[in-house]
Amino acid sequence: MVQNNFNKELAGKIALVTGGTKGAGKAIAERLLEAGATVVITARNAPEKPDGRLHFVPADLSTPAGTKKVVAEILQEFGRLDILVNNLGGSESKAGGYAVLTDEDWEEAIQTNLLASVRLDRAFLPQMIARSSGVIIHIASIQGRLPLYDATLPYAAAKAGLINYSKSLSNEVAPKGVRVLTVSPGWIMTTAAERMMERIAESSSITTDQAKQSVMDALGGIPMGRPAQPEEVAELVGFLASPRAKYLTGTEYIIDGGTIPTI
Repeated sequence: MVQNNFNKELAGKIALVTGGTKGAGKAIAERLLEAGATVVITARNAPEKPDGRLHFVPADLSTPAGTKKVVAEILQEFGRLDILVNNLGGSESKAGGYAVLTDEDWEEAIQTNLLASVRLDRAFLPQMIARSSGVIIHIASIQGRLPLYDATLPYAAAKAGLINYSKSLSNEVAPKGVRVLTVSPGWIMTTAAERMMERIAESSSITTDQAKQSVMDALGGIPMGRPAQPEEVAELVGFLASPRAKYLTGTEYIIDGGTIPTI
């Protein structure tokens, strides 16, 4: 199969993908790399299979100190940032609804899923505005619109906040030459999701296919009949980051196989 090089449309661009060592973040980093960008990835832990083509900066972006470290290293090494993909996110909340959630659960979710993006945007925007050029993409979630209260209430609330913030920010900086967009995926079949299916199957004495179906049923069904692949989300992000999308800003793009049942 001939591999598409996307005409190296991002050649000369410097990109940062947070949470870029696995899952959708890894796929996004590889997609931008294939398009010719120099790509920096960051996460708390190093990738299991390092890729020498990607520049890795270890940091905990849920803290202000982690943000300062990443910003300082990128600006010192490259002098600028052209594309920022705020992919970092996740939920570690306990199941059981509102009553089992502590202030710490809420604070952790908001720091990781909202404030990490806010801090990075604030740090990198001045040099983007000075050049009247830049793209910021926030990876949110359909849970910002379709929350699951039992296990991911703080995560869903934080992602809803991210969607709202992203729209507001786009209105402010679009006249200054910076595009801001949101991508909200549904369920993505990452390696971590596959492992979760195996655990569900084992604990419930069912097959992994039945485990997948149970998750889709919990979401209210996926008309496409399957979760997304990381590469499918990455392809959307790659397009939005490219010059081909130069008139797109301030918009949320949902990629969920039709999961959200409303318009």
